[in-house]
Amino acid sequence: MTQPENDVLKAAQDNLWLHFTRHSAYQQSEIPTIVRGEGSYVYDIHGKRYLDGLAGLFVVQVGHGRQELADAAAKQAQELAFFPLWSYAHPKAAELAQRLAAYTPGELNRVFFTTGGGEAVESAWKLAKQYYKLVGKPLKHKVISRQIAYHGTPQGALSITGIPAFKEMFEPLVPGSIRVPNTNHYRADEISGIKGMTPEEYGFWAAERVARAIEMEGPDTVAAVFAEPVQNAGGCFPPPPGYFQRLREICDEYDVLLVSDEVICAFGRLGTMFGGQKFDYVPDIITCAKGLTSGYSPIGAMIAHERLFEPFKSGDTMFAHGYTFGGHPVSAAVALANLDIFEREDLLGHVTTNEPLFKAALDGLSDLPIVGDVRGSGYFWGIELVKDKATKETFNAEESERLLRGFLSKALFEAGLYCRADDRGDPVIQLAPPLIAGPEEFDEIASTLRAVLTEAWARL
Repeated sequence: MTQPENDVLKAAQDNLWLHFTRHSAYQQSEIPTIVRGEGSYVYDIHGKRYLDGLAGLFVVQVGHGRQELADAAAKQAQELAFFPLWSYAHPKAAELAQRLAAYTPGELNRVFFTTGGGEAVESAWKLAKQYYKLVGKPLKHKVISRQIAYHGTPQGALSITGIPAFKEMFEPLVPGSIRVPNTNHYRADEISGIKGMTPEEYGFWAAERVARAIEMEGPDTVAAVFAEPVQNAGGCFPPPPGYFQRLREICDEYDVLLVSDEVICAFGRLGTMFGGQKFDYVPDIITCAKGLTSGYSPIGAMIAHERLFEPFKSGDTMFAHGYTFGGHPVSAAVALANLDIFEREDLLGHVTTNEPLFKAALDGLSDLPIVGDVRGSGYFWGIELVKDKATKETFNAEESERLLRGFLSKALFEAGLYCRADDRGDPVIQLAPPLIAGPEEFDEIASTLRAVLTEAWARL
């Protein structure tokens, strides 16, 4: 190893504070350090190649190493590196807003830029609060979200998040967040207490829990429902048939905004530009980020229905909210170039065509005794791990710790697959490769998982 490489590893060990990381895990070993990417693969500081089975973090839609995205960033930085959107516009933000509005369903025409997904969620809650004050319903401030759902780390977004372990160290948080059941049909019996519901029956039951929550809190106090098209945390819960249609009816009945949190699901992850289009519903607000630039530069957005902008059109009213780097010129230019790739290479069609092949590759692992459920949509899948397939018995906390952190995460990476082994709900492995991936990558993912999961079961 060269001295510069040693210097990088030492700097990572001595000075870098990693996100969501137990640093104790690296007291006796170096921190894995990724230095470059190409297509669906990344390479570490020692030159070892890994299949990026998580697209970075559900981000790198068009793959790594795209020269044209780097060129778009460089060109824009030379022309106008920065100017804020505080009472001024710049061409790339205006063009990107127009383009996003053309992609969205319904009349979601107003694009408020942020620098990431958590900020987009924060912005949506703030807009909901101010909107209802402006239209004469000042008590409407509460939000409803689903159990185990992750919506971000800012104080408001964290309040909406349904993972207690992520919240307890930062309480008290923003009041007014209410939790309802998620759409995990695999665990429907234990979640609902009702045996044997079909997916359609469970979807209706889960949606009705939102209606009951609104009624319990008081419809005059509830401003919004936040829901991902496919819920990430807990392991890729797709919506049962009819779920979002009933949720849309409920929100309309009680004058509650439906916020589709698509930080992961937008921009092709499910085979559609926006996740709601995959499941045939139109929300009032979309929050998005990640895949908008394929991660080549940070950006996020809250996209609002035109009627939510109406109270801000006249008089001295303004949305008293903003970010210095929201709609950054360089990021906006990269986003436009990224969307050009989507259209030129028909990435939405590519995902839609290959979704059954990806599903089949993962379904092939169902013969393993440790695999309880395979679920997801598009290029976004989760594999739930169990102790007993017949009873769906899960692992206790100690077993989960030993299985996921003690073995699986490291073993999968050492085997050349970067993905997520997660226990924010029941233990799962999540997979979301770049949208350019195809059958060859699917086979590599499946064969690596088979080998490592077989060894994991033997260790248990």
